[in-house]
Amino acid sequence: MKKYSRIFRYVGQYKGDIALYFLFTLLTIAFSIVSLGMLMPFFNLIFEVGEPAIAKSVSNPALGFIQASINEVLQKHGKVYTLGIICLFLIGAILLKNLFLVLSYYVLNPLKNKVVNQLRTELYEKILTLPIGFFTEKKKGDLISRMTNDIGEVEGSVVGALEGWVRDPLTILLNFTVLFLISPQLTLFVLLFIPVVGFIIGQVSRSLKHQSSEVAQKNSDAISVLDETLTGLRVIKAFNVESLLRNRFFTINQNLLLTKNRMGYKRDLASPMSETMGVIVFCCILYFGGRLVLSGSTWIALPAALFVNYLILFYNIITPAKALSTSFSNMQKGSAAIARIEEVLQTPNTVDDNPSGKKLEAFQSSIELRNVSFHYDGVPILKNINLKVSKGKTVALVGSSGAGKSTLADLVPRFHDVSGGELLIDGVNIKDYSLKSVRDQISIVTQEPILFNDSIENNIKIGKQDATDAEIADAAHIANAHHFITKKDAGFRTNIGDRGNKLSGGERQRMTIARAIVKNPPILILDEATSSLDTESERLVQDAINNMMQNRTSIVIAHRLSTIRHADEIIVLQKGEIVERGTHEELLSKKGYYHRLVEMQEVK
Repeated sequence: MKKYSRIFRYVGQYKGDIALYFLFTLLTIAFSIVSLGMLMPFFNLIFEVGEPAIAKSVSNPALGFIQASINEVLQKHGKVYTLGIICLFLIGAILLKNLFLVLSYYVLNPLKNKVVNQLRTELYEKILTLPIGFFTEKKKGDLISRMTNDIGEVEGSVVGALEGWVRDPLTILLNFTVLFLISPQLTLFVLLFIPVVGFIIGQVSRSLKHQSSEVAQKNSDAISVLDETLTGLRVIKAFNVESLLRNRFFTINQNLLLTKNRMGYKRDLASPMSETMGVIVFCCILYFGGRLVLSGSTWIALPAALFVNYLILFYNIITPAKALSTSFSNMQKGSAAIARIEEVLQTPNTVDDNPSGKKLEAFQSSIELRNVSFHYDGVPILKNINLKVSKGKTVALVGSSGAGKSTLADLVPRFHDVSGGELLIDGVNIKDYSLKSVRDQISIVTQEPILFNDSIENNIKIGKQDATDAEIADAAHIANAHHFITKKDAGFRTNIGDRGNKLSGGERQRMTIARAIVKNPPILILDEATSSLDTESERLVQDAINNMMQNRTSIVIAHRLSTIRHADEIIVLQKGEIVERGTHEELLSKKGYYHRLVEMQEVK
């Protein structure tokens, strides 16, 4: 049961609710047994069983008390009146049983919803805290599948079985207790069959876990294809590859169908099998109990009315036993979903938040990398990097694709932690600061604008939620965005759609610059924001970047070398190492790697 420990931990937080549910369930079962127990005096009354037979049927004190009370009413008021009392007693017991059943649901259903909600929240929070490197290995569709399909599976199978974990075993236990009081010999005979039934059903249930893992994986593959289709729809249509994507999705979907069918066959087998086994046991009871009724022995004989009552109580066990076997099968199915969720929740966070660390109140002097190296999955990305960025200076990172420019820049906001050496801010190791205080000092403008399906205003102030309308408008002016924003029907309150698709590329990029300006950080990291823009948009965005960089410390990842001519220092990276450094003029005079890059771009 260790795999369900997280669910049990969540449930354990609601001990009061569990105690109430247990009490209401106990009362529900008790009144159910009482209502069925009233059938014995009913049968005695209807079949006009004589006093000797009644005496035999009341060897148990509880049953004897009920029968004695009925006999007293019978002697005083006659059979018809007694029959009415029995029926009223039955109605009262059933009403109380259902009242406590409703109360148990009233307590349990919110508890189940809280457990699922807590699991979903914890998974989302874990995704938010995981380092950037984790997401380079995982498909987005796979993570979405874990958040939706797998949690849905846990909700339907494991959390949904919470009700049965308490009610069904308790029902079986209490009913068996009453059955034992009625006839110990017959009940011991029944108990011999229980391990055999449990073993047969367990064999079917255990095979469900492997197939559940297959279904979860194929579900995530299908969602990944859907995500790629929606993201790349223009390319798909432009290259006429609809059939390729259709066939890919069809194959995954068809495999998913076959696996779900196989799993469904086995899951659906559990309930009929348990019912069949129950009927077999029931027939054995009919035979063995019938012999006890027909027996002439005084110490093991069973009155007919009590035997019928015994059969009804036993049949009352078959439904919860069947439900318990189904719940067990579903739990085996849900355990695969829990394992996939736990894989994410147990992923170690390689970038420690260090909330108790020193707070970086303000950036004072410099960012320094000393003998920094970085490895990813054993592959060296950066080697022996020594670099100092003084406050107010602009440092540009250039080099071919894969040289390590973005990785080096990602070390500053601690998207990754260095594998060797140390990164210092104002002379203090960055790991000694709290992560939040470090990132409060930094704004990033990425090459691909990343915006959210919200209003222009909310996107701009996302880094500073308390920004005033005047601050937002000023940032838009500096970013050359105010003109196009005010032309929108709803102005700053215009919704920009999914990923900002209602805006042009240049408009999106200027909005990300406005967002960085509103935050007003001392440190900027710019991943060349103009490389994918047309000439007019490039000029507007570059002007906005120049405005933003004034009086700030900037690390610029440069693709177009013409944009970093005035950088205070240009760092040339090749295969993760610094091969050249200096100003634009100094590097040109060396006639080295940077000179060749400039010549290639000028030729273009």
